[in-house]
Parts: sequence; C-alpha cells; structure tokens
Amino acid sequence: MRVGQYSADGELPWCGIETDEGVVALPEAGAAAGVDIPRTTGELLATWEWERKADLAVEHAVETGEGLHDADDLDRHAPVTDPEKVVCVGLNYRDHAEEGGNPIPDTPVLFSKFPTTVNGPGNTVRWDPDLTEKVDYEAELVVVIGEETRRVDPDEAMDHVAGFTVGNDVSARDLQHGDGQWIRGKSLDGFAPIGPDLVTTGEVEDPHDLDIWTEVNGERLQDSSTEEFIFGVDELVSFCSQAFTLEPGDLLFTGTPPGVGVYREPPVLLEEGDEVTVGVEGLGELTNDFAYLD
Repeated sequence: MRVGQYSADGELPWCGIETDEGVVALPEAGAAAGVDIPRTTGELLATWEWERKADLAVEHAVETGEGLHDADDLDRHAPVTDPEKVVCVGLNYRDHAEEGGNPIPDTPVLFSKFPTTVNGPGNTVRWDPDLTEKVDYEAELVVVIGEETRRVDPDEAMDHVAGFTVGNDVSARDLQHGDGQWIRGKSLDGFAPIGPDLVTTGEVEDPHDLDIWTEVNGERLQDSSTEEFIFGVDELVSFCSQAFTLEPGDLLFTGTPPGVGVYREPPVLLEEGDEVTVGVEGLGELTNDFAYLD
C-alpha cells in the first residue's frame, strides 16, 4: 500500500491512495463505506487495523466513485506532515563516514530535525543566503513509525514500522560544522523534504538492499545501496526506543551514502535555481527545487 497526502482548493491535507481510477480520499471514501478514517496519515497510523480500513475505503471508492478524485486536480503534500519527532542518524554508511574523515561509529549517532523542517514533493526549499552559504543534499531512506515503540528489542522492531519513504536531509554545512553540534544546521524550515508516498513494509522486500541516489540538475552525485548500512533499520528503531518513545507518524532518517556536496572536489553546494531528485528503489523519486527566501 502507498499512502500519500493531498488537498484541493486550499483545503487541509488528507490521506489518500492513488489508483488507476484516481486518488481515493480515505476519510471521504471511508465515510461513504461506513468506516471511520482520520484525515491525516499520522492519525491514520494510530488507528486500529488501519490498513484493513483503508482497503475497504479504496474498494468502495473504486466501485462507486465516491471519494475518488482526479490526480491532476490535487496538490500533493508530504506523506506525513505532522510527526511528533524527526530523528536522524549520522554516519550510517561506512564510506560516507570515511569520505569526511570520521571514525566508524560503534553505536548510532543520533540528532534531530524540528518538525517544521518537513516539506513535500515538488515544493521549493528556501533559505536566507545571509544565514548560510553552504546548503547540501543528503539522500536518505526514511522509516515511518507505525505504532508506539518503547524499549523494543531489535528482533521485534520491524513490527513497529509502518513503512518507508524517500527523504532529503538538507543541511546548512557552515552552521552544522561551525556550531559544533548539528541541530541548527539541520533544522532550517523546510529542510526535510519527504515523499512522494509512505510505502508500507509489505511492499518492501528488504529495506537493507535498496538502491539509493541523488541527482542535482540531472547529474547523479550519490549512487549507493542501503546494503552499505552500518546499522540496520531494526537496530536503529530499537536503539532509539531505549532512550525515548517513538509514536505513530514519527520519522527516522537512516543516514546518507557518500557523494554529498561538501566533500566533493571541488565542493558542489546548492544554489538558487537548482533541482535535486532523490530516489530509493521501489519507493519512488522525490524532486524539489531550491531558492533563496524572498
């Protein structure tokens, strides 16, 4: 199942599923089918048997046309717009750690991005050039938590994952490296585009064997595989849960492969007018353009 968030005519986003017949608005189609489905993906994931309810809504919409919308009439948003937490992992690809001259970590290196960083597919990522002159891209596989997770063992961790999406951990390198800690450089508004969909775990055979890449203005600058992870998804979810509770809809960025702009020779840092596409095998592609604040 692939869940996105959509809107029409300036309304608040609602969770939906794209089919050959159109986009099914799950709350609308669910109501028509006698199934109560919340408006947002985060709320949906906290709902008991949410996948079964979504299937019933889709089946009803396809049969009756109720709750079915033309994709061309809709705006697309991040598949999760209201996470309580955005947790990130640094240096989780061995060769990325090495390209920056960093030691291979013995345990996951965690940092966070504020929820206000979340941005959607096709949106513009904006920044103040007087604040930062070194904006960089980072392709990432993003884990979406599906149920409350606290002190879970690695062998049970995947049971708490709803699915995956594509992410770009946009980073202001001068702020990140100048501050001596990462949160400001990682947390400028809009600096965490995700999408286009939340792809449920049942559609991803092995999250540790997926091609992942970044193209800047059509040139491929990152090209790797999640098989290069130092810590797998199960280890990361378990590790986080020992320290804090993960809630449905929380996002876990799992790290980026080598090829980021700041470590290239010469460096490739983003400028106004650039277009960045991040792709993960089986999950789709996420494209955003970049521009200075007006």
